[in-house]
Amino acid sequence: MSGYFRKTFAKIAASTAVVLAVALPAAPAAADGESPDQRPDVAVGTWLAARTQPAVQLTSFSYTGTVAVPTSTINENAFQQLTQQAVIAVQNGKIASDERSIAKWLFQRIAADVDAYLVETTPERTVEAEVGGMCTGWWVTPDGYMVTGAHCVQVGDTELNQLFAQQALAKFNEQDAKEIIKGLQGIEADEEMVKLAQQIYITFNSTHMRLRGLKQSLSVLQSLPGGGVDKTAKAVPAELVSVGESYPGKDFALLKVNGQQNLPTVPLGEDADVRTGDTLYISGFPGLVTNTPFFSLESKLEPALTEGPYNAKRSTQTGVPYIQTQAPSYHGNSGGPVFSKDGKVIGMLIAGTVSEGGEASESESFVLPVSIIKEKLGEKNIKAAQATTTTRYNEALNDYFRNYYEDALPKFREVQALFPNHPYVAKYISESQTAITAGKDESPKPMMMWVLIGGGVLVLLVLALVLARVLTRRKRPGVSYGPPAQPAYNAVPSPPWQQHQLPAGSGHGQQVNGSGPQYGSGPQYGPQYDPQYGSGPQYGPGPQQGPGPQQGSGPQYGSGPQYGPGGQYGQQGHYGQQGQYDQQGQYDQQGHYGQQSHYDQYGQPSQHPADPTRDVRYGQFAPPPDGRQQ
Repeated sequence: MSGYFRKTFAKIAASTAVVLAVALPAAPAAADGESPDQRPDVAVGTWLAARTQPAVQLTSFSYTGTVAVPTSTINENAFQQLTQQAVIAVQNGKIASDERSIAKWLFQRIAADVDAYLVETTPERTVEAEVGGMCTGWWVTPDGYMVTGAHCVQVGDTELNQLFAQQALAKFNEQDAKEIIKGLQGIEADEEMVKLAQQIYITFNSTHMRLRGLKQSLSVLQSLPGGGVDKTAKAVPAELVSVGESYPGKDFALLKVNGQQNLPTVPLGEDADVRTGDTLYISGFPGLVTNTPFFSLESKLEPALTEGPYNAKRSTQTGVPYIQTQAPSYHGNSGGPVFSKDGKVIGMLIAGTVSEGGEASESESFVLPVSIIKEKLGEKNIKAAQATTTTRYNEALNDYFRNYYEDALPKFREVQALFPNHPYVAKYISESQTAITAGKDESPKPMMMWVLIGGGVLVLLVLALVLARVLTRRKRPGVSYGPPAQPAYNAVPSPPWQQHQLPAGSGHGQQVNGSGPQYGSGPQYGPQYDPQYGSGPQYGPGPQQGPGPQQGSGPQYGSGPQYGPGGQYGQQGHYGQQGQYDQQGQYDQQGHYGQQSHYDQYGQPSQHPADPTRDVRYGQFAPPPDGRQQ
């Protein structure tokens, strides 16, 4: 290898180090390096709802059994005594003397002490009935352990009887009220009398009702494989593993759904994660939506997120701690997880005060702290855990909210493969694909791509450098014969016979070791050009990166490399007009090269190797009339 090429490639190697030092640090960091718990630039509630909804499920409990109610009849002796009291009241002017007023007075006295005036008789009437309620639960392990409230899985005897009475006895109450009113022969009952009669039998039938064959069941509403939060949801049986005391006790219950794996879960935090003034977030299924016929099933099966400040820490008379929060809660929200802004469970919604009309009262929701939940889980040796499903889903959501749709898509698909019953991942897959098709993806390019791009630019620079060095440093073969130089613009051309006269010596030829050809008004490459390693083209300070298009956090490029004047790139990264030599090897005013002259080894003009007639700038050249070969 010649010394020239050794020097050339040494410079190329040095240039390589410079290019890599500039290009590689500018490559953006990969999104995978970010923590799955690092929140993107979206609202806390938006981020929390998306992450936690898959683990929050609608739960239900139900009781079925046979309701038996005896037929009632009037206690004749007691009723005769009541009639005599009514006569005395009329005589004393305490009640009006018309029959309707007397009947109303009798009904009021019977409703006030039903068992004194009505007794059981046959036949017994029976009806099959089912009662229950809906609450909120949440997965705490990937294999099917779920946390909810104790009052969401069991009901006391008194409350259970009331539920069955409301559910099963309405028909019997209505029938019995009609019978007693029918006994008031000739008296037309008004609305007040009807209500009094119904109240009599509501009280009697619920008091004497009997439940037989009572059975309890617990279930969790889950979507089927391939389905979402829609009509594909079905009730999956759940087993009651542990249950505490209903509010104001440690209102906690643990359920187990068998045959589960890779379930989405939510992480547990600490009591110390929140304090007075912090914002709390409650997720759950409010009954005002679940029990309303106006909303679609899809709407009913998607949890709602409410938020409000941590108001105070409370404690019951038995020493059970509770958090009072201003986050709104409703019937059906019970058992729902309560989150800090970091997405960790800090407690479970248990209770809220209600008005006399049964409406929820804001500012008075009560949360069982997460320390009690951990205590109860520990009693059953259950430890909260997180599956790959949740980890990858959270990573995919972060990519999705950053508009990194191409990065998010394979992660969402992995989640779907891990847990086909996932209620939301199919929606995100579809939305990501749509965004990619619409050109909205902003995923950062991987490091290797930036290396390849930088390598491609480097190769082009190397090839350009090698080509420039070869063209400018190549040793020309001998001094050759060439035509006279062309006149500059606006100059008078020499006569034709002078154009054909060629110099005998090398006075106007190329100087082999001199200062080199002088440059015209074209690009200035320096004062003189040395065929060896003269001053050569003077380059500016090198590429300068401008504020051009941005690709994520990656390198920013401007309109192209900027070089200074004198053989330097312009703002568009292009050379100025290329210099070209004239016929004598000199630059003309246009900066164009002419045909190169050829000289023999003695410096004398030599004959053109191909044809004595050669192209010159203004036409063909032919030998002079005297026949001397030029």
